Amino acid sequence: MKILIAGGHIIDPSQGIDEVGDILIEGGKIREVRCHGKAGEKEVNEGRDLKEGRIPYSRLTAHGLEIIDSRGMFIMPGLLDMHTHLREPGFEYKETIKTGTKAAIQGGFTSVCCMANTYPINDSATVAGFILKKAAEEGSCSVYPIGAITKGQRGDELAELGMMFDAGCVAFSDDGSPVMGSLIMRRALEYSKIFDIPIISHCEDLTLSGGGLMNEGRLSILLGLRGIPAASEEIMVARDIILSELTKGRLHIAHVSTEGSLKLIRDAKDRGINITAETCPHYFSLPEGAVGDYNTDAKVNPPLRTERDVTAIKEGLREGVIDVIATDHAPHHRDEKLREFEVAPFGISGLETALPLSLKLVSEGVLTMPQLVERMALNPARILKIDKGTLKVGSDADIVILDTNREFKVEAEKFASMGKNTPFDGWILKGRAAVAIYKGKVNNL
Repeated sequence: MKILIAGGHIIDPSQGIDEVGDILIEGGKIREVRCHGKAGEKEVNEGRDLKEGRIPYSRLTAHGLEIIDSRGMFIMPGLLDMHTHLREPGFEYKETIKTGTKAAIQGGFTSVCCMANTYPINDSATVAGFILKKAAEEGSCSVYPIGAITKGQRGDELAELGMMFDAGCVAFSDDGSPVMGSLIMRRALEYSKIFDIPIISHCEDLTLSGGGLMNEGRLSILLGLRGIPAASEEIMVARDIILSELTKGRLHIAHVSTEGSLKLIRDAKDRGINITAETCPHYFSLPEGAVGDYNTDAKVNPPLRTERDVTAIKEGLREGVIDVIATDHAPHHRDEKLREFEVAPFGISGLETALPLSLKLVSEGVLTMPQLVERMALNPARILKIDKGTLKVGSDADIVILDTNREFKVEAEKFASMGKNTPFDGWILKGRAAVAIYKGKVNNL
């Protein structure tokens, strides 16, 4: 059956499209994109006899054509999250590939990349192959494994990067455990040139942050919690920029959280160094005060920073210094997060709140809609060299229909993810994916 997405506002930065139009899907691929007029004109399908008394997101079938009436909504490429933790294999009590990809679809993500800190660590072609096989059998969206930089993520010996690349890994990272050895990181960046894929760096100097629980400052002193200084992140950002300049390798900085890191990245880009960067919704939505009542759901690494840092992160997104909005989706079992702050694990379950939180940047004038789609779909696809993030004819029919007027209350207990750990529980947010289409399969949300 063919599917026609009719009358929506198409946003596709890969083609410079910002217009009202229709998209035809056939055989899981985009077969035609037809634009009718600039955004803001009268809805082009008004008066078409789709159905008397239109129902939002209605799906109508006639003559072998399924029609999705998307008037008043945005049609965008499916989002790509280049930083998730799906936990499988080894930690299936926290999350599985099946539940994690269901959560992704709920959040408007049709592709996710999963980090290597599983059990066993994804430091071999065998584990990468398992993840891909499991995703093919049980996944609701595309899954791309990210292999470990070092064996066991211990930081002392490079993993079999070539074999993991051949097995389907799209990047390498020891995320969750920084690569402390500068020589190891240098060698990894040199290999990144061979395979033309990024090294994703978790920037943290453990000699400064070891044992830290939240941002170092007045609040950490008042709460009696050991702090993690901004310098812990910034020192490693600086080191990796220097190594990237030395090797001409491909460096991607994960979860940027501080104003100082942004200054370093901005300067590196100005000097032509091959570097990209990401941040996460919690770093532009929450300051450190969110942990003020020892709220373990706001305990994340790097930690939530100051109001000044939050403002700086937004400015970094506005300027394009930060290329990507990723979730760092880190689900945990409820019992783990219910423990004392000192022993509760770091992490936020982020797939199902990332899009509406990021839409606040549009309403605040930080980003335009096309820029938001760039940060959440096109740019991560380009960085990882994945053929996603576009609505070009012939590409996979990975599409999100977004209702920006849909207001809802975040209810963690209703998450598709097994991880209910979110500091946004109870928040009223506006804007949500109404339909997610993955390779032509329609999911009404």
